[in-house]
Formats: sequence, structure tokens, C-alpha cells
Amino acid sequence: MRGRRLRAVQLGAMIEIPAAAIMVRSLLKHFDFVSIGTNDLIQYTLAIDRADEAVAHLYDPLHPAVLGLVAQVIEAANDMGKQVCVCGEMAGDTSMTRLLLGLGLRSFSMHPAQILSVKQEVLRADTRKLQPWAQAVLQADVPADVLAAAS
Repeated sequence: MRGRRLRAVQLGAMIEIPAAAIMVRSLLKHFDFVSIGTNDLIQYTLAIDRADEAVAHLYDPLHPAVLGLVAQVIEAANDMGKQVCVCGEMAGDTSMTRLLLGLGLRSFSMHPAQILSVKQEVLRADTRKLQPWAQAVLQADVPADVLAAAS
């Protein structure tokens, strides 16, 4: 590689803790993209060790605090013209695909075995119709109920 010019490298950040999600607009001034690591974000937001059987049942990707942080990061990245991706179990969960699309997400990172089913959900989705519904999910006291009613 000596003597060869390299392209500029994009610099990104993983948003895996609530503090990073809350400060994402400041962080995005220094990064080209962000990825939301949902597994850790959920765990740290809810103070739940998902590996601890005594409390693992409390691990909830649809908890209003978690959804609020995810939505905040997606909105900030989109507003600032930066790329945003969701990775972790939430990205490959087809029950979450339409919600994430409605929040403005356009990039998912998942296990290859999940790609086909998520892709089918994406292709069936009308994101213009999903936006107001996604906002209703965010405003709900029990987001899971609104999500289930739309299925």
C-alpha cells in the first residue's frame, strides 16, 4: 500500500449508553455516522442484566424510555444529514421493522439469517403512513399495545 493514496476514512460512534443517546447531537458534530447498539442501550437504560435470569424478563425493547432514546438518535442523525444504523436484536426483529422505519431509520444491521424477513417487511412498508403511527407508539403509555394493535 506504500505510495498509494487512501480515501478518507469515515468515523462513527456506537450509541450504546443513555448518555451517548442524550448527547448525540453534540457527538454527531465529530462523527460521520452513528450506530445504535440496541442490546446494550436497552440493558443500560433499564438497568437490567439480560443474562441474569432473575431480572431478564424486565428487558423490554418497547419500554417508552428505550424507544424515546432510539427515536431521539434517529431524528438527530437525520436532521444533521448523518447516517444512522440500528444493530442488535431490535434490528432483526420483524415486529420492530415498521416502527423503526416510521421513526426514520433506513439502515439495519442484523444476523444474515434475519435479512430476508426484515427485507420483506421493508418492501411492504409505506413510510409516509408509518410516520404518524410511529409517533403514536412513542406517545403511548404502553407502546406494545399500540404496536400489537397494528399487526
